[in-house]
Amino acid sequence: MKDARFGLDDYMHFLKVERQLSDNTITSYRRDLQEYIVYLEKSGYASIDSIDRAVILNHLQCLKDSGKSSRTVSRHISSIRSFHQFLLREKVTNQDPTVHLELPKLEQKLPRVLSVDEVDTLITTPDSSKPQGVRDQALLEILYGTGMRVSELIGLNLEDIHVSMGFVRVFGKGGKERIIPLGGGAITACKRYIEEVRPLFTAKQKGVEALFVNMRGTRLTRQGCWKLLKAHALQAGIQKELTPHILRHSFATHLIENGADLRAVQEMLGHSDISTTQIYTHVSRSRLKEVYVKFHPRA
Repeated sequence: MKDARFGLDDYMHFLKVERQLSDNTITSYRRDLQEYIVYLEKSGYASIDSIDRAVILNHLQCLKDSGKSSRTVSRHISSIRSFHQFLLREKVTNQDPTVHLELPKLEQKLPRVLSVDEVDTLITTPDSSKPQGVRDQALLEILYGTGMRVSELIGLNLEDIHVSMGFVRVFGKGGKERIIPLGGGAITACKRYIEEVRPLFTAKQKGVEALFVNMRGTRLTRQGCWKLLKAHALQAGIQKELTPHILRHSFATHLIENGADLRAVQEMLGHSDISTTQIYTHVSRSRLKEVYVKFHPRA
């Protein structure tokens, strides 16, 4: 299916240049669509114009039969729909078979979060008498104190953080810029890291822009961040599986529980749609129910 494969490269370029999606998102789109195109070729469809709604439904059924979750199938539908809409706009084809294609109903899973006590224990776990511990404490304070994504964290440059003014500049999905305030703990930890420790790590490197660096003085990687987080969680005795995104969930949940405005939380998280942020109100209600059941004498 030459027209689809040719269109795929153009579509990936469109996502990167015009939509300015992240590399991870583009990789997911490409993987979904390559799987779709392989299915079409194996099924004997020679042209994109010969595809109709029934063909796509058969492909989706194959995904379900192979054990794919409703969430994964829903993502495939979004990828396929967006691809066909692009092909129609670019006049590669004159029809869109994804019209009236419905997304499967998704089971809404509440995000896992840490308690405030668990967060406090985690942040104070790094040994602040050692340079690496000072860096790790600053990193944990930033992750929990701002709710930023791990990709945003490792992408921070030194010029993006303003400890004297108490804010950090973050570039999120699609390169969108947002400003997040810093709390007292994060300001203190970052100030010490920037003044005392970062110069030690970058002494043998020239022109390092990254805020968080490893002991060789180069930008901390996603894998490095995950590794240190898991090590400190183990040391802190936290039994839950811990990822940087759980700290993001915890940041939002704790704000909502303490009465923060939903729009303000949306802005700090960098959500384009407030419906994405509303999941944290459900988490808050769920935790209230837990407290009620645990402590009310007639619960």
